[in-house]
Amino acid sequence: MLEFITLPDLPAVAPYSHAVRAGDFLFVTGQLAEDPQTGKVVKGPIEQQTQRVMENLKQVLTHAGTGFDRVVMSRIFVTDFRYYEPVNDIYASYFDRSRLPGRTTVGVMGLAGFGDVEIDLIVYCG
Repeated sequence: MLEFITLPDLPAVAPYSHAVRAGDFLFVTGQLAEDPQTGKVVKGPIEQQTQRVMENLKQVLTHAGTGFDRVVMSRIFVTDFRYYEPVNDIYASYFDRSRLPGRTTVGVMGLAGFGDVEIDLIVYCG
């Protein structure tokens, strides 16, 4: 059984669902630092962008009836590895340090919307 989840108050820069529930797993689409009020990607410092990304992810998780404590895997995409530490600091603040999910961090040449950080999640909901 598949459930496609789209949040009307969260912008999408392309045609996608914000998350897809497949059985006991929720696959959360990569979120950029899109401001829900303007629909535009935040162009501020990486800390501000990362905070916005995490809040967008939190909004998707809450809408789907789950939270960061159920995340089993995440992928972080950054346009510059100088952002690695500040992104880590903000990312880690959303998780219990004794239950950190698996993770991959990838450096990329660019991201949709011209942001500097994007994060997606796999969540176990069983």
